[in-house]
Amino acid sequence: MGCGRVGSTLARSLEDRNHTVSIIDSEPDAFRRLGPGFNGDKITGIGFDQEVLEKAGIRRADAFAAVSSGDNSNIIAARVARESFGIQQVVARIYDPGRAEVYQRLGITTVATVKWTADQVLRRLLPAGAEPDYRDPSGTIRLDHVPVTDVWIGHRTVEFQEQARCRIAWIDRLGEGVLPTRDSVIQEGDLLHIVMREENAQRAYQVFNNGPQEH
Repeated sequence: MGCGRVGSTLARSLEDRNHTVSIIDSEPDAFRRLGPGFNGDKITGIGFDQEVLEKAGIRRADAFAAVSSGDNSNIIAARVARESFGIQQVVARIYDPGRAEVYQRLGITTVATVKWTADQVLRRLLPAGAEPDYRDPSGTIRLDHVPVTDVWIGHRTVEFQEQARCRIAWIDRLGEGVLPTRDSVIQEGDLLHIVMREENAQRAYQVFNNGPQEH
């Protein structure tokens, strides 16, 4: 639902990946963004109207994305798709990050556009650790990526995890992703992706910067 810049780009991207797509918009002129090569169905109407959704083929759909410019419309449409038609894969675009977190807890995946963009900029402005790559909707768990410090080179990943009270989800090493084992050793140039509880972040970064504690 929604044939603006996001919706039209998403529809073309899905079609390029050989998926069948129907797109709904209340303004027929919006479909011009799709270009002449789009082969999917273009449905004019209100995206949370059940008859419009039926016409778009929602009973055959595997997923539904509500990406219009209105938070209320997107949430209503997402809930109708999920609750009335049983679609499990539902995503809603939400501008208000507070509301996005509420609906995330209700099981509707949300993309909080303004907050996401601001977070992306913050992560590029601030030093490592100031802003996580990802924070779960409850604000409890965060995922950070940090370039390895010299003090940890040659030490086992399990030693770092035990002392920092975090988990290394994966390591970027020489252009490849590596899943650490109990025998893995941190190497120069590694980029660690670490998962931790929010309240433990300060300790984790202290351990990361200060180096291993001798037992």
